[in-house]
Formats: sequence, structure tokens, C-alpha cells
Amino acid sequence: MNKFETIGIMAILKEAYPMYYRDKTKEELNVSVSLWAEMFADDDINLVKAAVKSYIANDTKGYPPVIGQIKNSLYKLSEPEQMSEVEAWGLVSKAVRNAYYNSVDEFNKLPPIIQKTIGSADRLREWSQLDIQTVQSVVSSNFMRSYKAKSQTEQEYKKLPSDIKQLLNNTTLQIEGD
Repeated sequence: MNKFETIGIMAILKEAYPMYYRDKTKEELNVSVSLWAEMFADDDINLVKAAVKSYIANDTKGYPPVIGQIKNSLYKLSEPEQMSEVEAWGLVSKAVRNAYYNSVDEFNKLPPIIQKTIGSADRLREWSQLDIQTVQSVVSSNFMRSYKAKSQTEQEYKKLPSDIKQLLNNTTLQIEGD
């Protein structure tokens, strides 16, 4: 979304929330437009517009949205629904049952986020050697907690502007290089 498109988004917000914007100076509005344009630079104008309209349609408090609220709405509109911890565990549980002899194949069948949560095919193999009670209680509980945290971290990362993602990636590469 560019600056011109951002002005259109801000016009929608100004129309929906006239009391909030009535005393804003031209300079304050320019700062807002610049910030919104920067934060949504990588996003499609039509999706941002849909997210803003969705916010307005569901707003019951009468306050304009902050950038994070629109980013959250945008994420919900553009990303497929995330698998719950229980659904993810169902896939892992099935993989564990077949992992004693086929841990690599079973690991590779899992979605990337589940693979990141588990860590490696060796872990699946280790879990397949535990008794079923331990797997269904301790292992499942630990996995679901880890999966939920990993899923939330990935969701938050996807909402970041590309320049912040690049900065984080460069920092990670520097740390790994040391």
C-alpha cells in the first residue's frame, strides 16, 4: 500500500470516526498517513480496506482502530485458519504410531510448523518407544504447549513489516555466525 492509497484508508477512518479526527492538525494527519503507509507497505490495498471496513462494522466502542488491530484483521482475512493444538496433536499422534520404523517419512508428512515444534524425526522415533500413557499425557501436553507458543510467534512474525523482518533475519544471521 502506498501513501496515496493510505490517504484513502485514512479518509474512510475519518468518515467513520469524525470526532476523533476533527481536531487533528494537517501535520498530525501527515504523520499518521506516513506511519500507516510504512506499516502497510507490503499489504494489498484491497485487503487493508477490507480489514478496516471489517473493524468498523464490528466496532461497538466508537474508537478508531490502531495499526495492530488492522494488522490482526488483515491476518485473519488473508491467512487460512490455523490448526488448533488438539488438531496438531492428532497428526503427531498418528505419526508417532508409525514412527518406529518410518520416522523420517512420518516427520516429512507433517506440516512445517509441526515439524519445527517437534524438532526432528529422531524425536518422533523416541516418542514411538515410550508407553502409550506417557505419550498421550506428558508428551501430548508438552507438545500442545510448545505448538501453541510456536504458532503465536509465527502469527506475530507474519504481521511485521518487511523491513523489520529483514532486520530480525540479519540479526539472527549475525548471532548464528558468531
